[in-house]
Amino acid sequence: MINNFKPRLYQETILSTAVNYNTLVVLPTGMGKTAVSLMLSVKQLSLYPDSKIVILAPTRPLIDQHMRTFKSFLNIEEDKLAVFTGFVKPTVRQELWKTAQLIFSTPQGLENDIISNRISLEDVSLLVFDEAHRAVKDYSYVWIAKQYNKLAKHPKILALTASPGSDMESITEVCKNLHIDEIELRTDEDPDVKPYIQEMEIKWAKVDLPEEFKEVKRFLEQCYRSKLEEAKNYGYISSPQLQYASKVDLLKMQSRLHAEIAKGDKNFEILKSVSLIAEAMKVQHAMELIETQDPLALQMYFEKLQSQAVTSKVQAVKNLVRDLNFKSAFIKNNNLVENNIEHPKLTKLKEILREEIKKDRDVKIIIFSQYRDVGSKINDEVNKIEGISSKVFIGQAKKNGNGMSQKKQIEVLDEFRENKFNTICMTSVGEEGLDIPSVDLVIFYEPIPSAIRTIQRRGRTGRNEKGRVTILMTKNTRDEGYKWSAHHKEKRMYRNLNTLKKNFRSNKVKQQPAISDYVLKEKKLKVFADFREKGSGIIKELIDLGANIQLEKLDSADYLLSQRVAVEHKTTHDLVESIIDGRLLQQMKELKRNFERPIIIVEGEEDIYSLRNIHPNAIRGMLATISVSYGVPLIYSRNFKDSAAILNIIAKREQEESSSEYSLHGDKKPLASKEQQEYIISSLPGVGPSLAKELLKNFRTVKNIVNSNHESLKEVDKVGDKIANNIRNIIEKEYV
Repeated sequence: MINNFKPRLYQETILSTAVNYNTLVVLPTGMGKTAVSLMLSVKQLSLYPDSKIVILAPTRPLIDQHMRTFKSFLNIEEDKLAVFTGFVKPTVRQELWKTAQLIFSTPQGLENDIISNRISLEDVSLLVFDEAHRAVKDYSYVWIAKQYNKLAKHPKILALTASPGSDMESITEVCKNLHIDEIELRTDEDPDVKPYIQEMEIKWAKVDLPEEFKEVKRFLEQCYRSKLEEAKNYGYISSPQLQYASKVDLLKMQSRLHAEIAKGDKNFEILKSVSLIAEAMKVQHAMELIETQDPLALQMYFEKLQSQAVTSKVQAVKNLVRDLNFKSAFIKNNNLVENNIEHPKLTKLKEILREEIKKDRDVKIIIFSQYRDVGSKINDEVNKIEGISSKVFIGQAKKNGNGMSQKKQIEVLDEFRENKFNTICMTSVGEEGLDIPSVDLVIFYEPIPSAIRTIQRRGRTGRNEKGRVTILMTKNTRDEGYKWSAHHKEKRMYRNLNTLKKNFRSNKVKQQPAISDYVLKEKKLKVFADFREKGSGIIKELIDLGANIQLEKLDSADYLLSQRVAVEHKTTHDLVESIIDGRLLQQMKELKRNFERPIIIVEGEEDIYSLRNIHPNAIRGMLATISVSYGVPLIYSRNFKDSAAILNIIAKREQEESSSEYSLHGDKKPLASKEQQEYIISSLPGVGPSLAKELLKNFRTVKNIVNSNHESLKEVDKVGDKIANNIRNIIEKEYV
């Protein structure tokens, strides 16, 4: 099945492991991890010709890149390959799944398709996780791997990364979450990889922080210390903590204080300390900007804080902008901006680029920067250099009005690949896995403390010939700290990987057949869930517990567990917010009107009386109204797992006691004939309660609506071609 492809020796040895075991492959960037997935895909399809292969990657540009690689080397019909991203409609993905054998997908889309029962992982014989270091905590990779391992007839997992994490805990978590049996690790020094590794030259371009910048920094330092000194006086920060407090230390302090507040401790001292730590963190960020970025970036941050102080109710921001040292730093920095004084790193960057273009007019360069605003300024400045043509490459999320669609990202990368411009200014979105061959020079505008991101950035060069990296660094600032942090983390990562590889024991234990395997499996519980609950974690947990989830748009309630039981799910925060804004009473009326046995689940361990500045009697009064006046019980849960377990138990009791099937649109409570008519018509696709009333007013009877044609339906206000077509299709389609 493979054309014009000759594997390297190390790729073949890795393949021999991956054929037999779920394998984590750790290879330097540009060493052909995708080639291993290509060869393993062919092997699995030869073993299971009717199976499917799924390749997952975190972004659409990466998905398109994998698709191109497979198409260029694989002898397979075009219609056997499919791309699943957010741009492909769920119904289209469902149809493509039936015929495609190689599916290239982003994880979030595939996760939604599994939850919605649009696809089944049963016939997937290989699941590839690119950028596998993301498989931690609640990232979609983790849940998909769990479902796949449980459901597939012939499960096989291949995980690919250049850097799985610097500490043993992170690496172990990735292996556990992806059900890894073996690790295949190669570094630049391994004998089977070394012949293919291009020489990498790394230079450090060091600059001094000018005196006028130091002056801004001194005012910020005085502001920072004063905040922590004041918090120390309240007894919540000790002197050692104060002297060496880093951002991580401040976050830990803040988390500890919030935990105390959640338990009900709301005295002035603790609340003031939380506010002061929040101020200190903002000042610390300002110090980083003046040390490592540019006065313009700091000015934009100052202006953002001042704007928030006017519009926000957050006291920390209001107090900070009134601080004398903070005001002084603002004025001094504003003078730098007005006088067009740029950070010395930007000056140095332009010097480097002029030298590069003088030596080689065809040079290709990537400039990485941490912040979008700085990246945009860099792009503007370097475009003024003769011979440099530059474009920015940023993420999709809108920040300060900036954002780049995935379509635009792909377009920019294609133009860069085709030499339509020679320099690209990237933020972190460009660090992972993008195939940008023949980049001569990668420039870091600043060192970054992450080993993973340092390796990813560095790997953009040195793929086909000698690679060069230049890292700009401001001396005696946190730039130096970040340099050594990344260095030590990278060394630790390889030590840990080698240790783990030597002592690796798979988490997978072959289970012996149990008597339950030979007993007829009980019917799956059916739970209707509102589609907006997808992010709560409850739905995925219910699926793990064996429930059959059907996602719908529910007008009232979040979960339907039987014909009579509906559940409204609220976190402790949402409960209090809904009391304040008045939503809760209306929701109770709807629940009580529509369902015989409504329930509220309140999730979270926080003390609801301390979450907002609201009198406890207001909360007690509302809880009494819900329980007594409406007769709706409240059940408290600790977290989403606890909530799912409660829902599962209730659904089991309800569905075991009832012999009849229940449906989303069955009778909830006995309704008047008018309500029943509205209920029937509202179930038609795209209709809902308000449009149902309009249709009934126009046609008078349910029968007339059912018998109406496309054109007469369109005469009703708010019914267009799409809704009319959907109504006619559902009425005329045969029941299969």
